[in-house]
Amino acid sequence: VQLQASGGGLVQAGGSLSLSCAASGGTFSSYSMNWFRQVPGMEREFVASISWTGGTKYYADSVKGRTTISRDNAKETVYLQMNSLTPEDTAVYYCAARRGLVSKRAEDFGSWGQGTLVTVSS
Repeated sequence: VQLQASGGGLVQAGGSLSLSCAASGGTFSSYSMNWFRQVPGMEREFVASISWTGGTKYYADSVKGRTTISRDNAKETVYLQMNSLTPEDTAVYYCAARRGLVSKRAEDFGSWGQGTLVTVSS
């Protein structure tokens, strides 16, 4: 499956941003989907995951309560709505897909989008 992430940009602290990841070339509804983020020089960090049905969701503690992951299988798209952003949320955000059960581990994902940069100014 090919993934195309979009929606990144510059936002002020306290603001909101919605990321999208469009999939193609696979049976989207059979994939668990994740968002990860990475700051240069740091390891890729788990942000959120959603099962293929959308019934199971997990969030990193750092974003829990202010972030929502969702998906629309008919549109083959997964979303990440982030609110109350802080400068610590600044990173390149990647979507990723894997067949089967949800996972928080980047090494379990074989399909990745190109990343979209989110910059939060103070």
